[in-house]
Amino acid sequence: MLTFLARRLLSSLLVLLGATFIVYMLFAHAVDPLEDLRFSTAPNAAQLIAERTAMLNLDVPPALRYFMWLGDVVTGDLGSSWRTGQSVSSMLGSAIPSTVTLVSGSIVLAIGLGVLVGMVAALRQYTRFDYAVTFLSFVLFSLPSFWVAVLLKLWGAIGFNDFLRDPTISWYMIAIISVVGGAVLSAIVGGARRTRWVSFAAATVATAGMLVFVSETDWLLDPSLGIAGIALLGVGVAFAVVALTAGLGNRRALYSSLTTVAVGAALVFPLQFAFVNASWLLILGLAVVAVAAGCLVGWLFGGDDRAVSMRASAITAVGVGAFIFVDRVMQVWYAYNRASQINHRPISTIGAQTPGLRGDFWIMTLDQFTHILLPTITLVLISFAGYTRYTRASMLEVMNQDYIRTARAKGLSERVVTVRHAFRNALIPLATIVPLDVAAMFGGAIITEQIFGWSGMGALFITGLRTADAAVVMGHFLVVGSLLIVASIVVDFVYAALDPRIRVNA
Repeated sequence: MLTFLARRLLSSLLVLLGATFIVYMLFAHAVDPLEDLRFSTAPNAAQLIAERTAMLNLDVPPALRYFMWLGDVVTGDLGSSWRTGQSVSSMLGSAIPSTVTLVSGSIVLAIGLGVLVGMVAALRQYTRFDYAVTFLSFVLFSLPSFWVAVLLKLWGAIGFNDFLRDPTISWYMIAIISVVGGAVLSAIVGGARRTRWVSFAAATVATAGMLVFVSETDWLLDPSLGIAGIALLGVGVAFAVVALTAGLGNRRALYSSLTTVAVGAALVFPLQFAFVNASWLLILGLAVVAVAAGCLVGWLFGGDDRAVSMRASAITAVGVGAFIFVDRVMQVWYAYNRASQINHRPISTIGAQTPGLRGDFWIMTLDQFTHILLPTITLVLISFAGYTRYTRASMLEVMNQDYIRTARAKGLSERVVTVRHAFRNALIPLATIVPLDVAAMFGGAIITEQIFGWSGMGALFITGLRTADAAVVMGHFLVVGSLLIVASIVVDFVYAALDPRIRVNA
C-alpha cells in the first residue's frame, strides 16, 4: 500500500506541477499589472511603470517567472501581494478558516439530506413522492446560485426580520403548511391506503398543533426546547436510529437508546452550570463524553449483539447532546435580538459577524449562526439536488441486482436488505464525486461569498484577479489543487473500504 501511495503522490505532484504552469502562463498573458499606469496622466507615469516592472520582474519572460515563483514555493515562501505587501501565507491563513466555517456545515447537510431523500425516492419509485423529488431536484439543479442567494436575502432575512415584529401565523397559513407537511410524511411512509391516510392525518394535526403553539405563545421571540422538548425529540431520534441500525424488534438496542435519552434529559439542568464558562474545547469534550456514555449504556444492556446496542445508543447520545446545545443557544436569543447592534433584526445578510457586538460564548455563537445561516442554505439547496439524483440512480441500479433478490429470498427483512446490502454498494458512485466536490468547495463558493460579503477563499481569488496579483491567485490555486490531489487519493481508499474486491496494493 505504501508503494501505491507513493506512486499516486508522485503522479499527482506531476499533474499539479503542469497545472500550476498552465495557470501561471494563462494569468501572465491575460492580466496586465501595468494597465492602470498605461492610461495614467501622471507626469511620472513612465517612472512608475519602470518601478513596477522591476518589482514584479515583468521584464523576465513568463516561463522564467514561473520557475522563480516555483523556487520560492519549494522553500516555503508563497510570496507577497504587491498591492498590500501582505504575505500570501497570512492571507490564506485568514481565508481558509472562513471558508471552512462556511462550507463544512453545508457539505454535511447537503450530503446527508441528499443521500436520505435520494434513497427514499428510490424505494418509492414511480410514486408521487418520487415524482415530486425528481421535479424539485431538477428545479434546484437549474437555479443559478446568485438568484437563490438574492431570494434568500429578500425572504429569509428581510422578510423574516419583518415577521418577527409580530410573529403571528394566520389560520390559513397554518392550514396550508399543515396539509403540506401531512402530505409529505404520508408520501415518505407509503404503504397501504389506510396507512397513508393515518400518517397524513397524524402529521397534519401535529404540524397544526405546533404552529398554533408557536403563534399563540410568541415562541419565536423567546425560543426554548426545555427538558420536555429535548426528551421528546430524543425519543424520536432513538426510535429512528434503532429502526435504521438494528430494527425495532431489537429490544436491547431500543431500551439502551431510550435509557440514553433519559440520562441526557436528567443532565440538562446540571449542565447549565458547566455552560457558564463554555468554550468550543469544552463542547467538544462533552461530545466525546456523550459518545462514551452512550457506548457504556449499550454495553451494560449486554446480549450477544452488544456492538449494535452500543452503536445505536452512541448515535442517540450525539443527537440528545446536540439538542441540549441548541437549547442553550436559544436561551440567549431574547437578549441577542434586543442588543443595540441587532435592533430586532437578527438574521444577517452580509458579513461573518456583527460589528461592535460583545458577549459571552453563547451570544457570539448565536451571532455566527445568524450570519452563516443564509449562505449555508444557499449552498445546500444547490448541492442537494445533485446528491439526490446520484443517490436515487445508484440505489435503483443496486436494488435490481441478483444478490438483492437472493437476500430477499433468504427471508431477510427489507430494512436489512436496504441498509446492510444495498446502501453500502449504492455509496460507491457517490465516493467519486463527494471528495472532489468537497475539495472544490473549499476553493471558495465565489458567487455566494460575494453576495453575502464573506471573506473566504473565493473572495481572495476574486481580489487577486481584480488587482492582477499573481502571487495571490497562484497561492489560491496551489491550495485548491493540493486538496484535489488529496481528494482523489481518498477516493481510492473509500472505494476499497466500500467494496472488498478493490485493493489499493501496488
